[in-house]
Amino acid sequence: MEVLSGVLYGFSVALQPLNLLYCFFGVLIGTLVGVLPGFGPAAAIALLLPSTFHVSPVAATIMLAGIYYGAMYGGSTTSILVNIPGEAASVVTCLDGYKMARQGRAGPALGIAAFASFIAGTFSIVALTFLSPVLANLALRFGPPEYFSLIVLGLTILAYLAGGSMVKALMMAALGIILSSIGMDIISGSYRFTYGFLVLSDGLGLIPVVMGFFGLAEVFSNLEEKLGREILEQKIKGLLPTCQDWKDAWGAITRGSLLGFFLGILPGGGAIIASFTSYAVEKKLSKHPEKFGSGVIEGVAGPEAANNAAAGGAFIPLLTLGIPANPVMAILLGGLMINGLQPGPLLIKQAPDVFWGVIASMYLGNAMLLILNLPLIGIWVKVLRVPYHILFPLIILFCLVSSYSLNNNMGDVTIMVFFGVAGYLIKKFGYEGAPLILALVLGPMLEEALRQSLIISHGSFAVFFESPISAGLLVLALSLLILPWITHRRPALPSEA
Repeated sequence: MEVLSGVLYGFSVALQPLNLLYCFFGVLIGTLVGVLPGFGPAAAIALLLPSTFHVSPVAATIMLAGIYYGAMYGGSTTSILVNIPGEAASVVTCLDGYKMARQGRAGPALGIAAFASFIAGTFSIVALTFLSPVLANLALRFGPPEYFSLIVLGLTILAYLAGGSMVKALMMAALGIILSSIGMDIISGSYRFTYGFLVLSDGLGLIPVVMGFFGLAEVFSNLEEKLGREILEQKIKGLLPTCQDWKDAWGAITRGSLLGFFLGILPGGGAIIASFTSYAVEKKLSKHPEKFGSGVIEGVAGPEAANNAAAGGAFIPLLTLGIPANPVMAILLGGLMINGLQPGPLLIKQAPDVFWGVIASMYLGNAMLLILNLPLIGIWVKVLRVPYHILFPLIILFCLVSSYSLNNNMGDVTIMVFFGVAGYLIKKFGYEGAPLILALVLGPMLEEALRQSLIISHGSFAVFFESPISAGLLVLALSLLILPWITHRRPALPSEA
């Protein structure tokens, strides 16, 4: 009953004209971001975050959330029509989606992608609605030791699930924690690692860092890659899937929704891993796995359902625990904190308009996306023809203007440019930026929880093992660190030799 009253209150907030308008802008921009190759939701949210400082926290969060789950919708359009993923989570959709388009079935491919996204997105929001209050009440039992252990586990899972080297991911996380300690010490009030630069006295600003990391760095990376775009010229027709298409795709949509939602909750899991896992599961369960990659509709429906369900699932740890599951959630966390809100178990009581308003807006945004995507496909195809030599200078200009406008300070611009170059080099040498950004956001929370725990225990580290929850989380984190080392060093069996 409490959940139902919360949802009704959320709709009363989300249906206010200004909030409804920001929800529409969010999903529209998100779709556009998903359509444009080489420009993900993290970059878009980082660029647009400064523009939300003059509106209410509810409207700002509604719009930024809309950009994230809207990008999951838009990414499929580019994958199907151009064979270039507009968003990283839509990489797998290229395998069968583009083949369907080449066979004259672009309409059903786009249609099933839109409907699968809507069904999975709605499922994840319903699950978010009912699970969030339960987890928030459970999180109220967490003290500083539990929060420290939870953050350690989150960073460890992110490194464990990293696409490349786990050692490199841990190095990036450690660097992020070091960078997060720049500025004033939270306990003593003394300054650390500022080296006399006044701009560093308040620490590294999240917005200049992420704008450089996800805006400039992406532009630099894409400039050296030749992105050829062979846009399908044939007329797109038959957007509504047939009964046979629904029969073939329904199981994939169901499995993708469940799988994506639970993987989205995990730190580091996210939409990318969800879509790849869904594709692998569908191929494994199929009676004709050899047809995957030749244009089967299950290869589109499953991954698209998974990445949209994962987008909804990622909001659970953010809203209930204050722990971001991926870099986009880390930026949203920063945006909420800038607006004076602390995501976590008390958010539902301290700011119910934000908590329930954002959840209700996701129901509305999901419906808007379904209505928007199918009729506007012709416009998105025209957008795909915008040359990169026009698009990229506009992104750089927007980064520079937004960084300066934060505090009217050239120091923020310098930080943004520095992290743009650093982000490009990190990507170039095979390191992942996600652990660094997450650690940068979680670092102050980690340090605060650590020092509060040690103050409570008078300096004894045993405090982290006195609580069963804290001890269990740390043991799990340690197991994830040791597991790759054990499996790597396992002696080969005679049959493997």
